[in-house]
Amino acid sequence: MTIRNRLTWLFLGIVAVLLLGVLASVFVLQLTATRREFQQRLRERAQVTGYIYLEKDEMRAGAFRDFEKKYLQSLSNEILQVYDAAGRVRFVAEDERVRLSDAVLARIVANKEYYFQLGQRQAIGIFYQDNQGDYIIVAAAENVYGRHRLQSLATIMGIIFVVSLLVIYGVGRVFAGRALAPIAALNDQVDRITAQDLHQRVDEGTLRTSERDDLTRLARTFNRLLARLEASFEGQRTFVRNASHELRTPLTASIGELQVLLARERAAESLREGAASVLVELQQLKVLINNMLDLAQTEGGVPLTDEVRLDELLWEVREGVAPAQRARVQVDLGELADLPADPAAFVVPGHRALLVRALGNLVDNALKYSADDQKVFLSLRCAPVGPCTVRVADAGIGIAPEDLALVFQPFFRSAAVRGVGGHGVGLALAQRIATLHGGTLALRSELGRGTVAELALGGG
Repeated sequence: MTIRNRLTWLFLGIVAVLLLGVLASVFVLQLTATRREFQQRLRERAQVTGYIYLEKDEMRAGAFRDFEKKYLQSLSNEILQVYDAAGRVRFVAEDERVRLSDAVLARIVANKEYYFQLGQRQAIGIFYQDNQGDYIIVAAAENVYGRHRLQSLATIMGIIFVVSLLVIYGVGRVFAGRALAPIAALNDQVDRITAQDLHQRVDEGTLRTSERDDLTRLARTFNRLLARLEASFEGQRTFVRNASHELRTPLTASIGELQVLLARERAAESLREGAASVLVELQQLKVLINNMLDLAQTEGGVPLTDEVRLDELLWEVREGVAPAQRARVQVDLGELADLPADPAAFVVPGHRALLVRALGNLVDNALKYSADDQKVFLSLRCAPVGPCTVRVADAGIGIAPEDLALVFQPFFRSAAVRGVGGHGVGLALAQRIATLHGGTLALRSELGRGTVAELALGGG
């Protein structure tokens, strides 16, 4: 069921219940008023009967009937009868159509006035005291006029109810359509957006809604979603394009080297040199594939169940550096007085292998883009309240300002470092690992003066 139909039927149901309640209340009130009015007429009829029949002793029953027909308005199927103190029936005009039980007569005497039902007739019994004795006067009749009036009222109300529902249904569909028109317009615009058209946006102006309207907020939220999807798709396309290029380079070099080796007979020394060259290319390919796998891993749910001590992590990263370069890495944990009193301040929850990989990439970049005689400083500082910051600082070639915002994109390499080996994945991987651990990675750099990478972890 569409939203329009659902809203229409919901609106119709609510109004139908309210309208039915109002009409039922009016009918019940009219029924009560009609019954009271008829009871009042019966009371008056009984009182007149007692006055004429009992107070005017000389009037005969036949004379009373003549008086009744001439001056009193008769009721449908009327019964008027009188009981004396002995319980004998003294009928007006000798009418014996109805006899009452002793229980009903006793109740009339006890209550002085009692209303009851006699088949289709409504009846009243009143206790009448006269100088001749005590009497019970009963008046009964059918309220034909009141019943017809209630039937007419019920018919009119039924017609009004049905017609009102039809009108309300039509009006409800119109208003539901108008209320949902902006959603239909939004749906039409969204339906035209495909994976190739993610640059398109929903036109908020066509919704004709106020600034705080929920539909305007929905359109803006959807536009922000499209922007994120576009950035993600563009990143994926760039990733695939660059990854294909990076994978093709070592494969092409390895295939070319092997083709040269197989072109003719060669000496063992020449074969070893060729195999060594292919091995270097394949090792580079392995590093690239491992980096790509790590990038993919950081996109999923990695369990952060390890208790990692950051001070130990720094020494582990230093030990992972090639022995020839290890002496260039200086670990700095600060002065003894600056160290936290509680060693638990150094502990953060996370994935130990990924954190080692992130810091190792930062240290490798610092070593790679620094001169062989320059030191790389790996330091750790933990604030009393807040995150711990691991800083990797070098005095290398630095990063150009225009490239600083792009270095976290996978496979991005500045033109100034194309001659240095690498694939442009290390910083992107380090940033994703930092984000995965709820931390941040920031770079500060000046051309010719070096780069400082700050990894903030913990404190949350």
